[in-house]
Amino acid sequence: MRSVKCVVIGDGAVGKTSLLISYTTNSFPSDYVPTVFDNYTTTVSLRDPSRSDPSSTEALSGSSHSHEHLRVFKLNLWDTAGQEEYDRLRPLSYPQTDIFLICFALTERNSFRNVADKWIPELRANSNIESNELYAKYGTLPVLLVGTKADLLMEEENNERVSEEEIRALVKSLGVVGYAECSARTQDGVREVFERAIDAVVFEPERRAAAAASPSSSPDTGAPPNEGSAATPVTSGQSFAMSTDKDTVPKLAQAPSRKSTATSNIITNAQPPAKTHHKHKHHDRSSGSAPQKGERPGAQAKGKKSKKKDSCVIV
Repeated sequence: MRSVKCVVIGDGAVGKTSLLISYTTNSFPSDYVPTVFDNYTTTVSLRDPSRSDPSSTEALSGSSHSHEHLRVFKLNLWDTAGQEEYDRLRPLSYPQTDIFLICFALTERNSFRNVADKWIPELRANSNIESNELYAKYGTLPVLLVGTKADLLMEEENNERVSEEEIRALVKSLGVVGYAECSARTQDGVREVFERAIDAVVFEPERRAAAAASPSSSPDTGAPPNEGSAATPVTSGQSFAMSTDKDTVPKLAQAPSRKSTATSNIITNAQPPAKTHHKHKHHDRSSGSAPQKGERPGAQAKGKKSKKKDSCVIV
């Protein structure tokens, strides 16, 4: 069983511990207690995208009853304190980390500014982040930005909220694996955060290696011909792909209004992972109908739009 070490960092009180507790216990802590250090371990089963048939019924439905082509991972989660008094102690948890989650609160602009001003410089100075396979081979920092407290965006407008355009620009400028948005209180997007982290560490390097070895890859770069095109959804929530064009800031396609939706947003600098499923039961239902009488074969499929229904637990 492969072990993945994931360290969660970010300013104090942005919801790091709440995110971990919500993920590991399916509950939301009622009291805030500043963390010194804490560790959590859980087992995660994800479908191997390189071995799964994306056209199969089970793959399309996201059935949690099939164990075909599942890979099991031991996910070691390290919680840290964001307060300045722990600046010397916190880096002791950084060695041999596979991926870092840098959390910021979507309603606290200062925590967002500190991603680039404090947390990335701290990782460069105190961790092996630049010797990580993702950075050494592909120039991508093994960092996933996580916007927390998404449920508060549904409340009153305030001047502190961070815009989606600012987040996209930061992901692009830092060269991290991507961004995910969640709410520990409602659990919306929580599961996707950690699945995305594992995907970046395990499946993304495998996809890139396979693409480089493929006869259809570009002879100059080893990248597949469609790299940088619009990506398919990563999860059952809303998902968006980052453009690889370095001259323009990428745009989100069909970005949902934060004020009117609670679905998770994911921005990625990498190739989109195949659909996965988690240890928790989670079903995506695809709807469709049979061709009408007299209708030409294939006519319905041409105009059919697949629909997905996001499932979340409200606590």
